[in-house]
Amino acid sequence: MITEEITNSATDQKPLDFNWEATGKGWSDYSPEERTKMEKMYDQTLNSVVEHDIVEGTVVSVSQKDVLINIGYKSDGLVPLAEFRHMPDLKPGDKVEVYVETQEDRNGQLILSHKKARALKSWDRVNASLENAEVIQGFVKCRTKGGLIVDVFGIEAFLPGSQIDVKPIRDYDQFVGKTMEFKVVKINNEFKNVVVSHKVLIEEELEAQKAEIMKKLEKGQVLEGTVKNITSYGVFMDLGGVDGLLHITDISWGRISHPEEVLKLDQKINVVILDFDDEKKRIALGLKQLTPHPWTQLDENLKVGDKVKGKVVVIADYGAFVEIAPGVEGLIHVSEMSWSQHLRSPHEFLKVGDEIEASVLTLDREERKMSLGLKQLKPDPWVSVSEKYPVGSKHTAVVKNFQNFGVFVELEEGIDGLVHISDLSWNKKVKHPSEFCKTGDSMDVVVLEVDPENRRLSLGHKQLEENPWDVFETVFVPDSIHDGTVLKVGEKGAIIGLSYGVEAFCPNKHMVKEDGKSLKAEDKAEFKVIEFNKEQRKIVVSHSRIHEDKNSASRANANAAKDKERDESAKAVKKVKENVEKTTLGDLSALSVLKSEMEAAEKKKDSSEE
Repeated sequence: MITEEITNSATDQKPLDFNWEATGKGWSDYSPEERTKMEKMYDQTLNSVVEHDIVEGTVVSVSQKDVLINIGYKSDGLVPLAEFRHMPDLKPGDKVEVYVETQEDRNGQLILSHKKARALKSWDRVNASLENAEVIQGFVKCRTKGGLIVDVFGIEAFLPGSQIDVKPIRDYDQFVGKTMEFKVVKINNEFKNVVVSHKVLIEEELEAQKAEIMKKLEKGQVLEGTVKNITSYGVFMDLGGVDGLLHITDISWGRISHPEEVLKLDQKINVVILDFDDEKKRIALGLKQLTPHPWTQLDENLKVGDKVKGKVVVIADYGAFVEIAPGVEGLIHVSEMSWSQHLRSPHEFLKVGDEIEASVLTLDREERKMSLGLKQLKPDPWVSVSEKYPVGSKHTAVVKNFQNFGVFVELEEGIDGLVHISDLSWNKKVKHPSEFCKTGDSMDVVVLEVDPENRRLSLGHKQLEENPWDVFETVFVPDSIHDGTVLKVGEKGAIIGLSYGVEAFCPNKHMVKEDGKSLKAEDKAEFKVIEFNKEQRKIVVSHSRIHEDKNSASRANANAAKDKERDESAKAVKKVKENVEKTTLGDLSALSVLKSEMEAAEKKKDSSEE
């Protein structure tokens, strides 16, 4: 009941007219026209803000956690301070770009993000930096494998260790937390990868320094440099911002095998500029040029024929170079190492590092050339060769080398002789001396001829034995038959091995057997000597001639028998005819005898023909 009464009374009353918009705003003092005008003026003082846009704002204040930014909106926005790590010097009044995430959250707060604003514009900035070769700043965030991670425009870029400095860097951690200058050197838009370099900035600065230094360089100028790097071919010197090469040949007047023998890393020395190239930025340096040439210091009394001591520094195919003083060398040609006419390798006489004594053969101070000799320190053995090695004397020599025409042997140091291929063996046919002996073998020889003027000795080996062909002449007489073995078959014939180690030649047409086939290698058969030449040590044999001669003899015997029968038949007929002439027609007994004789003669003739 009570409830109903209250309800009815409430519904009976009319609602009061109440302007909610004017509540607390003082609108009761303005007319509607003035109110509209005031609202329009207020709206003009505020920026129109669209969510997800990038706008520029002003830093109002910086606290330990947040940065308050005014973008001209009716309220300011808060951005976490962590988003400004790349701007450690951020202060009120600085202009920054922010991204409008929300105009008002549920608390009525404007939400901004500096990180997202940077991310949206960073790729455009990065690409523009690469195209324009722009120098940019970045914050080194942390270390990673092979380099560092750098924050560039809000993008994490990679700084390889090799691109940090022109010098190798071992400790990467010293750069973490620093803001440095970089250049973008590579972008992979597909994988969102950016590579930056600090080294290129240093190189550009060094190039500028080099260009400035190169303008001041002159040939012959002496500079102080520091040994920067040592290689097998030379030394790289730091001349105070520009590098130069000190070649190994310009380090010392004497020969050195490696620059480390003279110089060390970080060593400071004076060098002279020999040449330089402005375009290629190459500088050739010299060290030995700062000291007098050793040839100018050579003893003035040194002359041809004097003996000098030195060290073998280089051995070539044609001789050896001997250093008698630092930078002063003489050449010992291989022909001046031994009195022997047979030239050998210099390595047989000398090796690098040997300390030797030699005789000066030629000396040219202007050309700075000197030739030396070793053999001149010993007597010439060819002077007394006729007395020491007379014709007919027997000696033992050492085989040195071969030629197609014979073997060169050494009787003693400096005395060589030739054993012609024809003087190696009496009965063996040698096509090349290497078939008969080997290098280094000892060989007994006999002196055949001596020519001291031309330094020649003719030697023989087979002459140590009697000529077996004197005996062979009585054994292998023409038409004699001997057992033999086919050793080798060639195009024109075969080599036949006979007794006593003698080899004979059998032409192809004489290799045919009685059955029409030819003999083959290793076949054994009888051979008839058809030619013997003692002077040429030549024997020609035939196998086919044996069975050919036998057949010829058989035919000759058969023909002789036939001739004999014919003679007997002719005699019988003649006798009959004589008897017929003596008989008469009436002598019947005589005719009967004649008939019987004639029939007997015919039968005998027929049987002999068969």
